[in-house]
Amino acid sequence: MSPKSFLLSDAIHRYILDHSMPIDEVQRSLIERTRALGDVSGMQIAPEQGAFLTILTASLGARRAVEVGTFTGYSALCIARGLGDGGRLLCCDVSEEWTSIAQAHWEQAGVAERIDLRLGPATETLRALDDSATIDLAFIDADKRGYQDYAEQLIPRLRPGGVLLVDNVLWHGAVIEGDGESDGDLAHIRAFNDWLAANDAVDSVMLPIADGLTLARRR
Repeated sequence: MSPKSFLLSDAIHRYILDHSMPIDEVQRSLIERTRALGDVSGMQIAPEQGAFLTILTASLGARRAVEVGTFTGYSALCIARGLGDGGRLLCCDVSEEWTSIAQAHWEQAGVAERIDLRLGPATETLRALDDSATIDLAFIDADKRGYQDYAEQLIPRLRPGGVLLVDNVLWHGAVIEGDGESDGDLAHIRAFNDWLAANDAVDSVMLPIADGLTLARRR
């Protein structure tokens, strides 16, 4: 089943899925519906990453979460399922087409009432949030040029001990061998990775999940 963590063989990936939280029919439907979109379906997170998001969200006792970059809604579905009682997830995206797929599956999964979808530039949405440090978990998986700006808006709003997750930080291995001059996204990812690793406001670890996932904890 695709997508998967790019470092894994098909056999190891199947073994991991067989020994992790199983996907249900709604998730399976969402994977298939997204796959039908063609090459763009590669933006969907891997099933094992989704299970990680659900378990981490629940383990943090998260009740207020933010997602930047929703696409067809798989990651939002997984985060919403992990939220505590009364929890809310704010989703930022610009595509009505893709998020309409998301909304249909959120309804099927029974989590739509936990999700506040806002269409428009994420920078504007984030800057309009109150400045109180009350966010428990944030997930960035959007345009790579905006990564640092999104993180700069989110980190001060994380509660102490709150977590920021950032996707695609390995860029299929190109961070160590790719040509940043011909790939603008790669150059921005490298710059962001260096910036976050040196940020004194958080402790961070880069994990080889999916296309690379950085977990940063607010000090």
